This record gives sequence, structure tokens and C-alpha cells, in this order.
Amino acid sequence: MKQTWDVPRELSLPGLAESLGVVRSALHIPLTSMEEDGLITTRKAHVIGGGSRRRTVVHITDAGRQVLSENEPESATRRGRSYGPLPDKSTLHGRVEISENLVDMLTGGTSVLLSGLPGVGKSSLARDIAEIVVNSGWAVRWASCSIDSDTSTIGEMWLGENLSDSSTIISSAAGQRTLLVIDEAQELHHRHSDGVADLINQAASSDSPILVVVRSPSPFGPLQTLSEVVLDGLESKHAIEILPSDLDEKEAVSVAEKLAGHPLALHLWSPGETLPERVEAVQDFVESTVMRRLSEDGMTTLDELCISPTPLAIEELFDESGTLELDEAAILRWMGTIAEPHHLIRNVRRGTWSSDQAKSMHSKAASLWSTRDGARARRIQSHHMMNAGEMDTDWISENIGSIADEDSAAAAVVLEQAVEISDSEPLREAAADLALDRGEVSIAENHISELSPGPSSKMRLARVARMRGDSEAAMELESSALSEMQPEERAKTTISALVRLHDDRLPGRIQQSLATQLISLADSIDLSGLAEPYRAAGNLSIELVRHSIALDSGNLSEAARARTSIEISIGEDPSAVSLLDLRSSLSSLTEGNIPLEAMNAIRKAIESSEGIYRIRLIHATLESMDKHPDWLVEAHSSIVGFRLRDDSPMQRRLNAQRWYWRGVLEPNYRLSHWNEAVSRFRMAECSSAANQLISMIAREI
Repeated sequence: MKQTWDVPRELSLPGLAESLGVVRSALHIPLTSMEEDGLITTRKAHVIGGGSRRRTVVHITDAGRQVLSENEPESATRRGRSYGPLPDKSTLHGRVEISENLVDMLTGGTSVLLSGLPGVGKSSLARDIAEIVVNSGWAVRWASCSIDSDTSTIGEMWLGENLSDSSTIISSAAGQRTLLVIDEAQELHHRHSDGVADLINQAASSDSPILVVVRSPSPFGPLQTLSEVVLDGLESKHAIEILPSDLDEKEAVSVAEKLAGHPLALHLWSPGETLPERVEAVQDFVESTVMRRLSEDGMTTLDELCISPTPLAIEELFDESGTLELDEAAILRWMGTIAEPHHLIRNVRRGTWSSDQAKSMHSKAASLWSTRDGARARRIQSHHMMNAGEMDTDWISENIGSIADEDSAAAAVVLEQAVEISDSEPLREAAADLALDRGEVSIAENHISELSPGPSSKMRLARVARMRGDSEAAMELESSALSEMQPEERAKTTISALVRLHDDRLPGRIQQSLATQLISLADSIDLSGLAEPYRAAGNLSIELVRHSIALDSGNLSEAARARTSIEISIGEDPSAVSLLDLRSSLSSLTEGNIPLEAMNAIRKAIESSEGIYRIRLIHATLESMDKHPDWLVEAHSSIVGFRLRDDSPMQRRLNAQRWYWRGVLEPNYRLSHWNEAVSRFRMAECSSAANQLISMIAREI
């Protein structure tokens, strides 16, 4: 480590000060003493994620390790586990009593809402509680919120996988001797706050207590299922522990009192600086003293961070020149290698800008981010465009798809903000469609109610009805919409309905009544009015349905005819042809009994495929067997993490089927997996499949 070019931030002076819970100047005397005794060495080095400038870092020597080993107390055995983005642990001052009380409440089964002013130490206290709980043998699942976080985001931090259904998230995350934590809840956008509030209430009613950390006022309103604890500043006797040890005690107490024992304000103070006369004036201190001491470089970098909607990696900054100054002044809040100003400082700095100044800064930032590629750049650019008063409806429509493909929760926030600024029909339609893709029926209904009446609006209401399980209402709305459409649009819509009806079932042979209905619907579709590319795509979709029905019903001549038509349409696509051949060979074998030679061929085909085709090959093979060999179970496990898009109906249905098979192959988690599958089937508008699976869950229970 002494020779390496880059070192962890924890070895830098700001990192050491944070972990010890003291101001940076408090390190000077003890570090100097330890270096004189040969216990540590210091040097200049680059800090990982800390920008291009070198910083002073500290290394322990062999002699220092020897002294440490002689004085290190026996540590308790760490029996529990932690999950999610826990922040680095730091030493707390004056919080022992409240920490112990909160641990007793939480481990006793009481869920807690921990609130307080920004910078008062709520997250640090929550982190300390998590450490105590883990060391007592509990598991801790931690989530930190941002403006784009939703229930799925929180579930992914807790569990490491993406789940859509709140009840599934809680049933998977909760358990005896498990603490759930949601930090920075005030950062949530109102687009997602109701969903997160529902998640919190479900958690509070589960086997696991939940600790929600939020800056006052809470975005949720009163949460009756949680007990609120308000965190105040430190008592003077504890607050002075943060300040340099060589500071006169009388002066230290005066500083602590004038800053109301506010931990962040104490970290920001430097000896010799003027203090406010009123204990309430922490914000005045930040504005009048902390801000004014910054150089031009420091202020430029601070402003860039303050206008960003999300924390940034230092390499993402367009001007990182002030990064070191901000870090050494305790202004930055780090989460791994990304940083943002402490919220108190951010809020105070934003409050100093006039409306015109803020718009000008956002306009410049939007222009800069437009030069970068990727969905993250587009999401940040959209934030700056809207805050600059430069929102472009066409630009939003063109770019929302790429943002949604990367993060649909972020896209939902962008569209919500855009609709609030400009209530245009295209934006409303996009917001309604995204809500439907995400399974947010009530939100979709609100947007649809603002749309002009017509076939498009009726088709969206039909989707709502299917998601609610009202197939009869959906059919009536769809029929009415079809009657108002032009022939070309009617043909496209009917083909989509045909494919959806075919997929709206659990794995297994298709029932004859459904097969007859599908063939009749396929025969009724008139493709003559479609342009050639659309006609070819429509014909391919119809033939794929006919091929599947023919295989299930044993009509080999019709299956062969459909296959020939399909092969002509898809050309030399080896993956698609492989899937057709596999399905044909599986359908001709005795159900549940596949010869070894055929099994080896199937395994080879699966191992050589990837992506969506691999998922479909595995599902087709699982469907054909009564007993599933270990290699096939492992193959299915390998596709669990493959990302499927919410804005693709076919991929939504495939995702639901994947959760169904996970429930089959993982019996210990069957109920939670199938519960998620039900939610996914409903999102995919497959109410029949959802109802069938609900019946299976009932029998399982």
C-alpha cells in the first residue's frame, strides 16, 4: 500500500477525520506525535475516486501494528450479515443512550421513523445501530434513497435482485432477527413516495422491524405504523469531543453552544471563525462563514454538485478543481466513489441563487451534459433542461425510451416533471404508457383521464382493465377501439392481441377451446392494408402462433407448413431456427421422457445460445420434462440476472414465465417467487395466467 499509486479515501486526512468523528484539525497533534514515534508515515498520493490532485495519506508502520495489536480489545464475534449500500462506519459522540434505546425498540419489534434537521447525524446514528444489531447476530438490509428511487430500487438494494411487487419484496426481505433500513427517505420524488410508503407499512406489519431515516418534514405524512424519534443536536459536553483537543475548554463550549451542538456545523467550523449569536443560526453560519471561505474553484465545483439531481463521481464533473478543497472542508458527503454536498450545505447554497441565476446555471449544465453519451447523461440533461425553462417536448419523447431502458423509475420522474411543466398530449400518453409498463394502474388511470377520447385512450383503458383482471371490460373497450381504427392500425392491434392471448397461460399444452379461438382470430386478420415491412412482421407473428398450436395439437403437417413460412421470413437466423427445431423435437417425444441423445443435443443448443433465445430454449425444455436434471436447473439459474425490458410486451411475459419457473425449481422460495410471477403476469396483461397461478398458490398453502 505504501508504494501504490492510488489509495483508498479512508487513508486520507478527510477520510480519517470522518471515521473518527472529529474535525480534521483535531488530527494534527496526534498524527504528528505518532509520526515522531515511528508508528505512522505520511506521503502524497492519489485517492481513489477523489480527483486528479494528490492528497496527504497516512500509512501505519510495523511498529504501529505492534502497538495496535498489544492494545486492541477483544472484539465480539460478528455473527450477523449486512446487505445493501451501508455507508462507512464512523465514531459517534454523545449518542450512546439514544443508540441503545433505538436498538432496544427495534430488536423488540417496534418500527421507527428517525427524523431531524439536515446534518444532525441521523444517517451516522442509523449506521451505528446497524453495526450493533449485526454484531448481536441479526441481519441488516440497508437501502439509501435518491430522487429516482422507487419500491423496486429499494428491494434491489435489500435483496440484490429486481422485484416489482411490494408484498414479494417484504416476504423475501423480512424475517426474524432482520432489520430493514431506508435512509435518506426525504430524497424521494412524490411520483414514488406513495409506493414506498406502502412498502414501509407492509414492512412494519411483517416479522422485521424497519428503521426509516428522514429529514423533517417527512414526505410520507404521518405513518401510523411507526414510532417517530426526533434527533436533536449534541449536549455541549459531547459536542466538544468533535473539536480539536488543544482548544480552550471555555471556547470549545462556546462554539458548541452557538452551533447548537449541530455535528455537521461543528465539523465545518475552523478555529478563529466568527460564530452566530443565535443557536438557531446554523444555516446563517453556513452561508456567512463556510461559503465565504471557499475559493473560486471550490465554489465552482460546489455549484456544479449542488445543481445535480444525483450524486456524481468526481470524473463526471466538468470542473473538479475544487474537489480537494471541498473534501478537506468537510463539505462533501461520500457514498463509495460518488459524492454530493451535505444536504444542509446544498440547501443553503441553492437558497442563495436568484431564479435567473439558477436557470442560467442549469442551462449551462444542460449544454455540457448534451455532449456526453448514454442514458445517465440524458437523464441528468433532462433535469437541467426543465429547471432552465428549456424543456423540449420532442426531445423528451425522443430520449425517454433510452432513459426508461436503463432505469424506468428515473424515466417516470422525468415524465412526471415534464407533465407538470407542459401538459401536452404526447407527454401524457408517454407517462400513461410507462405507468402501464410498470404495472402502476392507478397512476396510469390518472394520466389516461386527461387524454382526448378516442381509440388510443380506449386501448389504454383496456390495458388497465386487463391488469385489474376485468377481461370482459377489456374486451368491450378493445372492440370499441378497433371499430374506430383505420385498417392498418386495426390489423397491428389485432395481431398484438392474438400473441397476447396465446401467451396468457401457464406452461403446458394449449387447451383446445383456446386453440380454436386463436385460429379463428388469426383467420380474421386482414394484412392487405399493411405496408410490406409491417405485413411481413405481422405474418411472422401469426405463423408463430399457428406453429405453436399445431405442435401442441399434434398436427404435424400444419406445423411443417408454418415452419417453412417462418423460416422464409426470418432468413438465416440460427438462434430462431434452433428454437423452432427444439420445440418440434420436444413435441414429438414421449412427454417427460427424453432419450439421452436428444438430451445431449438440447443441452448443446442451450449452451451455445444467449440472451432471450437462451431463456426461451430453457423454458421450452423445462416444459417438456417431469423431472429436471441439475444442469438444466443450473442453466435456468444462469438466466435469472438477464435484464428483460418493461416496455416490450413479449419480454414482460417472458419475465413472468421466468419467475414461474423459479418457483418450480426453488421450492423453498416458491410462494414468494410465484407471488412475484402473479404481479409480473398482471403487468403483462395476462390475467388468465395470473388467476391460474393464484389457484396454484392457494393449493400450495
